[in-house]
Order: sequence, then C-alpha cells, then structure tokens
Amino acid sequence: MVNIRMATVDDLMEIQMTNLWCLPENYQMKYYFYHLLSWPQLLWVAEDHDAKIVGYVLAKMEEDITKDPPHGHITSLSVLRTHRKRGIATALMRRSQLEMETVFGAHYVSLHVRRSNRAAFRLYSQTLKYAINGVEKGYYADGEDAYDMRCTFAIGMGNVADSETDKVTEGVNALEVGTS
Repeated sequence: MVNIRMATVDDLMEIQMTNLWCLPENYQMKYYFYHLLSWPQLLWVAEDHDAKIVGYVLAKMEEDITKDPPHGHITSLSVLRTHRKRGIATALMRRSQLEMETVFGAHYVSLHVRRSNRAAFRLYSQTLKYAINGVEKGYYADGEDAYDMRCTFAIGMGNVADSETDKVTEGVNALEVGTS
C-alpha cells in the first residue's frame, strides 16, 4: 500500500535521499526548504506502509511574475526502483498539477527531461500528455540535451475539469487503499 500526501519539513531528509539514490541531478537541502516554504501545495510524497518515502515530486510556480500566463514547473520527480511501474509517479505528477491549476491558476506546467531517459519521456508524453516545446542543448551538467516539455491544462483558467479532478482523486485513493 502506498499513500500520496503533501510533504512536510520532516520529509525533506528522505526526499533528498530518494533523489540521491535515483537521479544524477542533486540539490542542496536549502533548495528543498525553499520549495517547501514557497509552494508547499506542490511538494508531494509517496510513502509505503512503514511510512518510508518511496517517491516525491518537487514543483514550483514561475517566479517571474511579469511572465504571462502563470505556469508551473516540475523541478524533480523520483520513485525508488523498488516501487516503479505502480502508477506512483503518475499520481504524484497529477496531484502536483492539480494544485498548480486550482491553487495558483496555472495555465500549463513545464519540465525538462534528458533525451536519453526513454522511460520518463514515455511517462510524460504518453501517460501525462506533455508535448515537446523545444530542445535545450547541453542543459545538464554532463552536457546532455534536454527536452523542454509542456502540458497545457484543460481549462487553463485556474479550474480543473470535473473528470480530470475525479481521475486524480481516484488514482490517489486507489494508491491509498493498495489497489493499484
């Protein structure tokens, strides 16, 4: 059974450990604190039956308020290998996106993904319906290119269509009761 919930300051050490175990892009603790203090509604964790963090999504809103329309950005998404292929990443992403749109009035969300990360690209493009907005050459520290991807929200005016809200709620509830 996996529970998806909003992260708290007590989760930050485990979030950082999950990041270190799973991803080559790592962050200092102050970066997690900054996200949690600035956009607490956008930082979600997945915890197992022992209350161990097995995944997280770290997201933010665009900080330059002169940029229009308002939009969010997925900074980092990670699920431990032992818990992959269970819909956890999808549930984390949908929950964060729902909050971006309903709480902050975001019109779309963006993210970067390594060109070589086929599994993540498939999740974003096929499951979550992101589209390639462009390619950023040498985006990552090791020089690898990144796809700049975007997902435009259905309404785009701070409202989520009822069917999308139901999908997110059902997905999170299914994970909570262990049916997914």
